[in-house]
Amino acid sequence: MTDLTYSEYLQVDTLLSLQQPRSSGTADRAVVLAEHFFIVAHQSCELWLKQLAADLEAVVDTLASGSGAAGLELSVELLRRAGDLLRVLHEQVLVLERLPLRHFVEFRPLLGTASGAQSEQFGVLARLIGNDRRDGALYEAFVAAVARSGLSVAHVCRLGPEAGGLHRVAEALLDVGDGLLRWKVAHLGLMSRMVGGEQGTGGSSGIDYLLRRITLPFPELRYHRGELHPSELARSAG
Repeated sequence: MTDLTYSEYLQVDTLLSLQQPRSSGTADRAVVLAEHFFIVAHQSCELWLKQLAADLEAVVDTLASGSGAAGLELSVELLRRAGDLLRVLHEQVLVLERLPLRHFVEFRPLLGTASGAQSEQFGVLARLIGNDRRDGALYEAFVAAVARSGLSVAHVCRLGPEAGGLHRVAEALLDVGDGLLRWKVAHLGLMSRMVGGEQGTGGSSGIDYLLRRITLPFPELRYHRGELHPSELARSAG
């Protein structure tokens, strides 16, 4: 077996060299540390986004493969992990509330036109999950898998646990959608706290831009689940 150290395997030296605060040498230590904290949080976010996108793309491929019960269970596992990753991303936003405003104000001009809105990986995630107006690749693959089983999404929702793996995939999809929503809401709150009505560094309208991006994914799935209420009430009344 080839000798391999922890540091070599993870390329720790390279990883830890990637944090380069632009305020170094021009500001006091507290400001430099604050910018370093800001960079670490966002680089970590990009790493988790990479894993999240890879897992969700694997779900799309697995559902499209028609691999039966085993494929559905693998999809559930990956979707549940994706839901947990979104909770990690949500917590990272909450941690950023520990960034002192006075320090952020000092180094923010050094960001230039760099903005989180430019994250290519966030764009990939948005295309996979979709929004309240457009289905993403994830939901399209689920609908196709449901159709191959001879059912409809409405039927899967009515069957509930009796739909087996399809039901578990549907529930896990909603966990992912709700996790994305919580992350966006937390980010909106953080930015409102930190920049108020200021324009975004990338030229966006700032808070208004973020607010417009907060939507509930998987609207059809939510609609059919909501349809269960009157039918269940009618059944219990009878």
